[in-house]
Amino acid sequence: MTINQQAYEKYGITAFDVAQYLDNDEVIACYLSEVLADGDMDELLEALKNVARAKGMSEVASAAGLGRESLYKALAPGAKPRFDTINRVLKALGVRLKADVA
Repeated sequence: MTINQQAYEKYGITAFDVAQYLDNDEVIACYLSEVLADGDMDELLEALKNVARAKGMSEVASAAGLGRESLYKALAPGAKPRFDTINRVLKALGVRLKADVA
């Protein structure tokens, strides 16, 4: 069963947006760590996009040395961004990758 637009409006239902809850660096680090643990590249790109939206896409793009549209393209599902791009985005978000023993 799907909820139509009228039901959303009638009952005041809003779509869940994880970016609304990514409001501090500790939460962001835990969120990205959980996504990285799964090892799915599309999930990682989606998570990075969510964090970038929470922090402001334009600000993150600028800090990463990318255009805003380039950032959106790099974090789109199915994209194959270079590691350098991911690393620059992570740095702009204020996080870094860390290796642990499995």
